[in-house]
Amino acid sequence: MLKTVYSAKGMFVAPHHQAALAGRDVLKDGGNAVEAMVAAAASIATVYPHMNSIGGDGFWLIHEPGKAPIAIDACGRAAKAATTGFYKGHQQIPSRGPMAALTTAGTIEGWQQALNVAANWGKPLPLSRLLAPAIDQATSGIIVTESQARLTAEKAHQMSDAPGFFDTFAPGGKSPLPGSLMKQSTLAATLEQLARAGLDDFYRGELGKAIGDELSKIGSPLTREDMADYHAMQVAPLQTKLRGARIFNLPPPTQGLASLMILGIFDQLGVSEAEGFDYIHGLVESTKQAFRVRDRLVTDPDRLPEQPNDYLTAEKLATLAANVDPKIALPWPDPAKPGDTIWMGCIDSEGRAVSFIQSIFWEFGSGVVLKETGVNWQNRGISFSLDPAALQALEPGRKPFHTLNPALAHFDDGRIMSYGTMGGEGQPQTQAMVFSRYGMFDQPLQQAVTAPRWLLGRTWGDTTTTLKFESRFDPVLLDRLKSAGHDVELLNEAFSDTMGHAGALVRKPDGVIEGAADPRSDGCVATL
Repeated sequence: MLKTVYSAKGMFVAPHHQAALAGRDVLKDGGNAVEAMVAAAASIATVYPHMNSIGGDGFWLIHEPGKAPIAIDACGRAAKAATTGFYKGHQQIPSRGPMAALTTAGTIEGWQQALNVAANWGKPLPLSRLLAPAIDQATSGIIVTESQARLTAEKAHQMSDAPGFFDTFAPGGKSPLPGSLMKQSTLAATLEQLARAGLDDFYRGELGKAIGDELSKIGSPLTREDMADYHAMQVAPLQTKLRGARIFNLPPPTQGLASLMILGIFDQLGVSEAEGFDYIHGLVESTKQAFRVRDRLVTDPDRLPEQPNDYLTAEKLATLAANVDPKIALPWPDPAKPGDTIWMGCIDSEGRAVSFIQSIFWEFGSGVVLKETGVNWQNRGISFSLDPAALQALEPGRKPFHTLNPALAHFDDGRIMSYGTMGGEGQPQTQAMVFSRYGMFDQPLQQAVTAPRWLLGRTWGDTTTTLKFESRFDPVLLDRLKSAGHDVELLNEAFSDTMGHAGALVRKPDGVIEGAADPRSDGCVATL
């Protein structure tokens, strides 16, 4: 049985143990929470390649004691050539291959923006030190996890039009076995180039030119000009007040609004204890209310039909909570939004905290692995629509809808919480479970992460609208939920990947940090 981990010097949590250790070791060498996160972000892009890559996007929430949180939006934009005319003859954007690789990769620019924020926190560690773990892992080889092996086999049939996929992830057309060794020498060379030339080289240097030229050559709308024009942004985080805490998340194009709304609506329902019918029904119905707002509103921040902050006031949340029937489920035919990613958290000895998320959208993204650089490119742009009248209509320079959303909380008693998960449609739902169990109902932090979870909507590799439960729930409780009108589906697993890989860190006013990792993942909490 996992127990909450404690430390007074610094802590890191990640869904892969090697990334957690890479971050922890930077803290040990005197680095700060942002530097530790950059090291772990590079590491996990190497050791968990089916879930993320430096060819994807990223989002940051950074807390410095005594200051308002800082948010960084490192979401790539659609290529200048990404028009409906480019996709003539297609009803929708292809989900794999070069035509799916239509947005710039923002995550490395996000690393640089975060390092800029932390530049005045003391003498910075050299970039070569931060990237060293990932370079070593790519050179020496990673151990293929069970999830990587399984997903390689499951997704291989989709990758016939994805250059580089089989050479990189399934040489000879054979999926790797769990526990086998996989080397990424070309990616190692790219990371070494970044360590020498700086992160900007990925966009406006030799790497940016090589990446843009190869993408163009293989049939992507992206060019070296798109790479050179890209910049990540500092943005104002969204926030709302709950009883006992203020919670923060990212604004559009992420679904951070939904994450805040679920907890804000649920807080208005007055549920008195966790785990029973009122708790599960209340969170599920709050999710439905929040998702309907999200699906109507969240898009490129330059094209919002309404202002997200208008839905985070106490008055608006109370109005939405009044729509929740305490006994009967709202019918839920709405389509789910898929996507997979990683979330990681860090708190350093000075109380600076980071909540970070990085993604290539679907498992293996577009499937395209660039021969010259070893970069696996995301397919985040497939969330665009080729219908000009759609909310997510494709336009050059536009930001795509993002499932990504890292979370942060400031408790009234002085605690700081960094928390989040991977899991596409499940991200805001799992965040609500973890936060409410710990922050509202006083469960130990690890118990809040370990406890059985549910998911309304997406499953891995499928899109359904059922309400899915891990097998540890009481059958009597599930029957009551069915009687209330919930479309219950019971999964076979007690700890299912379907429910995402969550994690959480909390720093208390006395400086003690507590951490929890997800038993569903390959990760851990690493402490000083």
